[in-house]
Parts: sequence; C-alpha cells; structure tokens
Amino acid sequence: MQDGGIQAVARAASVLRALGSAPEGLSLGELAGAVALPKSTVHRLVGALAAEELVTPSRRGKVRLGPGLARLGAASGEALRERLRPVLLDLRRELDETVDLAVLDGASARFVEQLPAPHRLRAVSSVGAAFPLHCTANGKALLAALPETEVRRLVPARLARQTPATIVTRGALLEELARVRADGVAFDREEHTEGICAVGAAVGGPEGPVAAISVPVPTPRFRAVEARLAERVRAAAAEASALAGSG
Repeated sequence: MQDGGIQAVARAASVLRALGSAPEGLSLGELAGAVALPKSTVHRLVGALAAEELVTPSRRGKVRLGPGLARLGAASGEALRERLRPVLLDLRRELDETVDLAVLDGASARFVEQLPAPHRLRAVSSVGAAFPLHCTANGKALLAALPETEVRRLVPARLARQTPATIVTRGALLEELARVRADGVAFDREEHTEGICAVGAAVGGPEGPVAAISVPVPTPRFRAVEARLAERVRAAAAEASALAGSG
C-alpha cells in the first residue's frame, strides 16, 4: 500500500474512533474538529465509510457508527470468546463463582460472555449489556490498561453516582487506576450495585487491552474470598493475554 493509501486508512480509523466516543453521533463540523481534518476531507471519508455501512446518517444531520462495524465487532467478539473460553471455564470451575468477559465499547464495558455460578445466590448480568467503566471491576481494569490521555477522553470530570460507594470524580478515579496498574487487578466494592462486589483484570493484546475478565460475587460471601479471587483472576488474565496475543 502506498503512502496515500496508508494515510487514508489512518484518517478513516480516526473518524471511527471519534464516532465511537459519541453514541449520539456527530455533525460533519464536529467530526472535523474531533479529528483535526478539513471538513471537505471528512465529508469524503464519511461517504466512503457509509458505502461500506461502517457509518450511517442519524437524525438531525449527524453521523454515527453503522451496522457494518457492529457485524465486524460481533465476529471479532465471537472469535475472542472461543479463544478465551477454556480459561474462563477453568476459572469458573476453580472458584465456583460467575465469570464474565467484557470488552471496551466506546465509553462502556460490554459483556460478551458469562459463565454463571451454580449458587442460588449469585451475580448475573446479560450478555450484550453495557456497564459504566468508572464503577465496575472490568471497566476499571480496562481503563487502567489504557494511556491516561485515552482515559481522560473516555471519562468525564464528574462521574455518575450509582451507589453511595461510587467514585464520582475523575481525579479520584485516576488515583484508583494507579493502584489497579500496580496490583494488576481492579475491585468493585458495591460501587455499581449494592450487594454485589467484583474483581477484574485486563486481558492484554499486542496493541492494548482486548477484554477484561471479572468475577462478581454477592457481598455476604465476598470478604472471605476477596484475596483468593484477586490472585486467581490476575492469573487467569495473564493466561488469557498469552492466548489473545498468539495470533
């Protein structure tokens, strides 16, 4: 591919990334400002991406990510689930708790796999559901694996409170993420849902985090198993990272 083609691909990728951070869509002018390109250039890029259904017009004259990208993401997610499933199964058998796999989806963590625990009292979420990054174990694990500049782009200065334990400022979250990087594991201690705690760790790939493994546990039995959960989730994420980077 010649230099012009490489530049076009890079510019198209920057457009898709910008739209990924704006679920409601962006106008051509807003998009041009976000990617620091002339509006005429963005117009041509959007036209080419729309022809492949990677972007689509929304109401009020805005552009958003299109169904073609969702289909590509679904195929990628399926391949990732299949590759990492043995690690998830081993972790579920070892801990006897629910095991989740989530991926970064814009400014959310989206569940792509779940292996429920056999307990009557257990924590479960729907595959396909999206959760905030700042108050979930998988979300914080994903954020901690990103450069701080990317974290600041994804996370607003004021964060939505979900429970009394939720971190509600970006500054406090950045301090928490520094601890996550040092420890290799993230915690959600009733920050998203009262009565549920969780441990999570990022699955690394060649170019950054590809997913996060997490284990949610009802609070009544979390304290007694917290240290073991952290140790095993950290080890499982390291094993999954080796698989994710193996081609």
